[in-house]
Amino acid sequence: MSAFDHRKYRPAPRVPAFNRQWPDRNLDHAPIWLSEDLRDGNQALLEPMTVAQKQRFWHQIIKVGIKEVMVGFPSASQPDYDFVRWLIEEEQIPDDVTIAVLVQCREHLIEKTFESLAGVKRAIVHLYNSTSTIQRERVFEMDRDGITDIAVQGAAWVKTYAARYPDVNWRFQYSPESFSSTEIDFSLAICEAVMDVWQPTPDNKCILNLPTTVEVAGPHHHADQIEYFCQHISRRDSVIISVHTHNDRGGAVASAELALLAGADRVEGTLLGNGERTGNMDIVTLAMNLYSQGIDPGLDLSNPDEIIQVVHECTGIAIHPRHPWVGEMVYTAFSGSHQDAIRKSLKHQKPGEPWQVAYLPIDPHDISRDYQAVIRVNSQSGKGGMAFLLERDYGINLPRWMMLALAPYVQKESERRSSELSSEVIRQVMFDNFTHDAPLALADYRLSKEQHEGIEVTLWQNAETLRLSGTGNGAMSAFTDAWKKHSGSQVAILDYSEHSLGGDSEANAIAFVQLNIDGQRICAVAEDSDTVSASLKALLSGINFAQAHHANKHETTQIEA
Repeated sequence: MSAFDHRKYRPAPRVPAFNRQWPDRNLDHAPIWLSEDLRDGNQALLEPMTVAQKQRFWHQIIKVGIKEVMVGFPSASQPDYDFVRWLIEEEQIPDDVTIAVLVQCREHLIEKTFESLAGVKRAIVHLYNSTSTIQRERVFEMDRDGITDIAVQGAAWVKTYAARYPDVNWRFQYSPESFSSTEIDFSLAICEAVMDVWQPTPDNKCILNLPTTVEVAGPHHHADQIEYFCQHISRRDSVIISVHTHNDRGGAVASAELALLAGADRVEGTLLGNGERTGNMDIVTLAMNLYSQGIDPGLDLSNPDEIIQVVHECTGIAIHPRHPWVGEMVYTAFSGSHQDAIRKSLKHQKPGEPWQVAYLPIDPHDISRDYQAVIRVNSQSGKGGMAFLLERDYGINLPRWMMLALAPYVQKESERRSSELSSEVIRQVMFDNFTHDAPLALADYRLSKEQHEGIEVTLWQNAETLRLSGTGNGAMSAFTDAWKKHSGSQVAILDYSEHSLGGDSEANAIAFVQLNIDGQRICAVAEDSDTVSASLKALLSGINFAQAHHANKHETTQIEA
């Protein structure tokens, strides 16, 4: 039998039948947020944070706007104890922020926890014990009553020690740890027993935290657990239902989001998702999910790069480049069709209207990103990407036929470099392949208007000077007439585009021409100080290309002969 054998696993037990309502609900407000970065996130590090690192991380959490912060396990860790004392003694806790501390159901640990909090204005004491079948039977070897007695005794000690500090605004929190793997009826029963001790009221609520300690089923299953719990717990108006989801199946954010639909009031998580095993629920991702639906998350995520930097420097964990919402490559597009859709959508987007841009669910500017990275060009890219970059960085509006002509050269260059191309490189590729400055070069010209537009043009051809004249319906038409009189070659203008570039450089205008010269279709581009000069140079560039192509073809024929 293969070691990879699904038959040794069983699906998570179903929640009993009940009046399920969460699938028909929509979110319309943000939850209460609690950061677990300094406890669960810190606990998950190979090298836990120093007090100095915790202090730096604390300031970032406060700057984001999170109002409840789990600051550690002061009864079990001296650095955590010292950090809590720093927060209190150095008056680092804003008036609208509440710190939380975690403790097991042991009297000496509870006593030390309260000692660490002496002098605090308000705090949450978070009590927990394991409740799942596996924990009861294989770890503690106790029945339900024995596990309940542990929780009840712990709740009584918490209440007793809190009474010794009457000047503190205490809030009590209880977690049936491993709720995700605990029978729902037992989760309800043990929480009821704890509430019987604490006697919460609508004015003095307790927190019941229902953790997905290990994610063992889909987000829909978790939502069922939460809604069933909310419907069957007593004193619902005196309870804040909190969730703490882990990412073992990759569904921590989804489980938290569906839990809010199911009636949860509060979510615990970490900035960017650090935590035990596969991590905690990512507060940034969930908050941005709400934001993208027009819901104020109540957090300031306008500078995610600062958050990323602090998290990385304090934890040593780098963010994935495709991390939801804030990864380095989230607002990029390599696919040609994506690039084209983004470019066209941005042209239609009007100030003040609801955001409607293909492939960009939010405006990157909202989180201090700009469009420099929205479109990046590599060998898989199409026409839209390079067009976007040229327009954004140089004001160059490529006509569609020039996009088609340029795309193969850009792709070839990307393949040669085995990397993405900058707008500077793309621009250079265009001029290298569609501008030909020799043998003919524009020296001077003069336009006149009588019945038709006339042109007198001076060209340099190697060391010679050519003076031509012609007439037509415009400068370009007059030039092609002059060239035909000189060379006998027929130059037909199939399409033409020119526009001003603006800026302070000498090249303030650009022109594109699509020509048919003696049956050969040619695209060319040129820049100059004005549109007429750029147009004439583009025409000459096409003629130069045609002559060079004809010469090369003739030379090849002579060699073959």
